[in-house]
Amino acid sequence: MSQALEQELKQGLDRLNLTADDGQSAALISYLQLLKKWNRHFNLFAVDDLSAMVSRHLLDSLSLNAYLHGSRIIDVGTGAGLPGIPLAIMNPTRDFVLIDSNGKKTRFLFQVKIALQLENISIENTRIEHYQNQQQIDMVICRAFSSLEDMVSKSQQLFGKETKLLAMKGRYPQQELQSLPAGFEVNRVIKLDIPESEYQRHLVEVIRE
Repeated sequence: MSQALEQELKQGLDRLNLTADDGQSAALISYLQLLKKWNRHFNLFAVDDLSAMVSRHLLDSLSLNAYLHGSRIIDVGTGAGLPGIPLAIMNPTRDFVLIDSNGKKTRFLFQVKIALQLENISIENTRIEHYQNQQQIDMVICRAFSSLEDMVSKSQQLFGKETKLLAMKGRYPQQELQSLPAGFEVNRVIKLDIPESEYQRHLVEVIRE
């Protein structure tokens, strides 16, 4: 493991008030290395500099950690596993379902699951509106999905009375907040501070009315 990457990760986690044991730190760095390796073939994202990826992918995803609740969490439109994989590494007692309709990306996720021995994740290659679940879902999360209206409309079958949606956005999404489907409301909007990032980040929590 690169000592510089490990130190960069530790400093970022400290700023997020998170502590990773040696196994978790190793898994997070290994995940970045898998992302970089597979990106050459699958074009998972634009930036594949490992140092930049610590903030842009790991710390950005883990900024949600303090706002998680419950034991079963669904990551919609997970793509290359963000934010689901980093959160699953840091929360081994929670179950994460990673959903994406892109077959190449879900094949990558299966490789990550095997390589990092992540027993608390399951992977579904489907569109969110087609996903059927028989168990109580405590939280739905998304990092790079479309508008809030589209997200809620397509995933509303997942919402029980206590289910919450956490949607990561860039700038304060004023217009999107006013366009939710009937029966849903914004509970709060949180400005996130991502270590070593110059981009604005907001977290929108949506609940049933």
